[in-house]
Amino acid sequence: MQFVGQLAQADLNDVRKDTRSKTYWRALRLAAIPKLVFRCWAVLMALASIAAVSLMGVLSFAFYGAATLLGRVRSLRDAYQFLSQAYDRFLDRLGQKVLRDSRDTPALRLMVSLTLTAVPIFVIQLVLGKPRLLLAIAFYLSLCGPKFQRSARMFSAKHLEAHRPQGYFSEKYDKVFGRYVEFFLGYLYGDLPELGRTVHVRLHHKENGGPNDNASTMGYDRTNPLHFLWYLSDNIWTTLGLAPYAYFKARGDVKNQRRMFWGMTRYFVYFAAVFIYDWRIGIWFALVPLLSMNFIMAITSWVQHAFCDPEHPEDYFVNTVTVVDEVNFMNEGYHLCHHHRSSLHWTEMPAHLERIRDKMRDSGSLVFRDLDFMQLFIELTLLRRMDVLAEKLVPWEPMNHEQRLALLAQRTKPATALPALGESGAL
Repeated sequence: MQFVGQLAQADLNDVRKDTRSKTYWRALRLAAIPKLVFRCWAVLMALASIAAVSLMGVLSFAFYGAATLLGRVRSLRDAYQFLSQAYDRFLDRLGQKVLRDSRDTPALRLMVSLTLTAVPIFVIQLVLGKPRLLLAIAFYLSLCGPKFQRSARMFSAKHLEAHRPQGYFSEKYDKVFGRYVEFFLGYLYGDLPELGRTVHVRLHHKENGGPNDNASTMGYDRTNPLHFLWYLSDNIWTTLGLAPYAYFKARGDVKNQRRMFWGMTRYFVYFAAVFIYDWRIGIWFALVPLLSMNFIMAITSWVQHAFCDPEHPEDYFVNTVTVVDEVNFMNEGYHLCHHHRSSLHWTEMPAHLERIRDKMRDSGSLVFRDLDFMQLFIELTLLRRMDVLAEKLVPWEPMNHEQRLALLAQRTKPATALPALGESGAL
């Protein structure tokens, strides 16, 4: 099942008039129209996603610049550090009481911060009724934080929550706060319920970024911005839950198909309710976050499995990248370790990397240092500075600069042909 099927080459080229009847060609062209409409709509959503995330990005980086300037004022910096340390001590004590594993306190901090900022801002906007520009700006800043740090941490917290059968909270609090990140805070980000617990765990980890994964990037040149635009347009079907639903339906997986149906239903009801209440609030507080989430999901999938071996596209030891950065929230950069042992606690990932080091060497797994996933996307696809990536690559054997460049070029070639006009890898 495909929302957008591939147009036959004959549809796009001139052919002899006498090879098919006029009725046949007329029917063929009519059948192609819906496919072309779906593709055009998807590309439009991709462009809208870029606009939405750019809006948030301008605010987020302006926030970062203002915070950096204020941080140079010693009295303000000292006051912030004092309050931050006191807040951390409070959360450490709270985590001991409410979490199943107190090592997940960083996720608790994120949940508390969003609950005290984004949630009340959204409620205040609903109470006031008429959209307020300052509230919308405050809402975006509360979701993104400086330099998109809070968005990245939200993504990591939801990612790891999806792998916890009982979520983060202990049994005493689970009935109230069970899967709090995905099933409550996720609505504010435009993140559908079940994209984590069901799609990420039951689909992505089953396919491991391979050819049958709806998030696979293998058919694209990961160094080409236009290819990313095409991928982003395909990703909207995953963001809306439709591609995963079709995946489970095609395989007769009734349980996960039903989960996806109710996850989509809950979010669409929420989305429609906000628009019915006030369409302007719906645009600023529901549509913009949804489009931004489409972009964030796309770039994350794009880079986490960006370097596949065209001869062995199904080998996740090859196509899953590891990035080691000074700021690595909940060890998200140890993505190969996570795919290898998804149930392993995030604090144990660095040690696990040492245990699988020999397998990584034999497979040719790629490891980068001093790099996060956003920087990897910028250097790889937007700026296409392979020299920078070659310098940050940590090879298993001695390699000169030219050999590193050749390896990166070979690993970013499309493993399969890029989908033709109208073909979606989504469904």
